[in-house]
Amino acid sequence: MKYVIWAVIFIFTIVLGALAWETIRANLFAKETQEIVENHNIVLEEIEKMGKIELVRYKFKDILEHQVKYKWVPNSKAILIISGEAVGCIDLQKVKLNNIKEGKDTITVHLPAPELCYAKINHKESKVYDTEYTYFKDAEIIDQAYKEAENAIQKIALQSNILEQTRINAQQILKPLLENITKKKVILIFELENKEIKKQ
Repeated sequence: MKYVIWAVIFIFTIVLGALAWETIRANLFAKETQEIVENHNIVLEEIEKMGKIELVRYKFKDILEHQVKYKWVPNSKAILIISGEAVGCIDLQKVKLNNIKEGKDTITVHLPAPELCYAKINHKESKVYDTEYTYFKDAEIIDQAYKEAENAIQKIALQSNILEQTRINAQQILKPLLENITKKKVILIFELENKEIKKQ
């Protein structure tokens, strides 16, 4: 009987010790209530007039194999599935009062040359298909590949006559709109493309 009592006391002591330890541990390692404090100092830097009217958008799909060649080790390679777009526009901020000539039944508007507003990669719809021998330079090689793809989209867009299509769309969109407003026949005349665009 004596051994049974000692056994009960021993077990009771172990249980109490375990409970005490759990209480202490819970207090020691309890997570503090987290409070997120945000301090923003937002400054309006610039208000910019948006005078460019987008008239055509070309969308592209491309499978790009980008390689970095080395002399003594295997070449690095990245294969990307690219989705991108290029937009042609006209900058209406360049149109001044002396660019508009009004006659009895007609209005002649001298417009700036169509331009390539931008050519860019749609990163949400693009992805890296495969990489080989990148030597822990994955991010750098993939970034180079995306830049190469963006340059290619710009070049292909210009070769695909995006500027001419911008001009055509301006005739189809702006001309009827202006004629409806002025109730006169509208003649749109475009400046020649600048040398910078031609070089691209």
